[in-house]
Amino acid sequence: MTDTQNTELISNRKAFHDYEILNTYEAGVVLKGTEVKSLRDHGGSLQEAYIKVTDNELWLVGCNIAHWKYGNIYNHEEKRDRKLLMHKTEITRLKTASQIKGYTLIPLAMYFKKGRIKVKIATARGKTNVDKRHAIKEREEKRHMSQMMKKYS
Repeated sequence: MTDTQNTELISNRKAFHDYEILNTYEAGVVLKGTEVKSLRDHGGSLQEAYIKVTDNELWLVGCNIAHWKYGNIYNHEEKRDRKLLMHKTEITRLKTASQIKGYTLIPLAMYFKKGRIKVKIATARGKTNVDKRHAIKEREEKRHMSQMMKKYS
């Protein structure tokens, strides 16, 4: 087994802070060769990316995959829309979920699985500032408790 099996290439860590993750799905993605090579070097970002459904097809919009450093004139565009591959029933489920007010589809990570690059998609609901502050407070309390446990044990 090589180390490219089930390894995360890029992730959207800020999504867990900005959104409440409801459900997650896995989708394939249509990429060009230089995009795959660039992702192997961890040259990408999902920070401003989102997923839109048009004509019963899923599209990854705003994903930035850097130019491959050894590429030439055949290098890819950095911010092009990329088609995602899923079954029709899953696409219709995601389409109905995205049409609910306040819900959106966001990519969480890109990773290798059995030699193919997959995208982890989430249906999410945006958090308010109060929710974000509450999550930060809980995280700090949990960290403080674990430090105290280490100190007195």
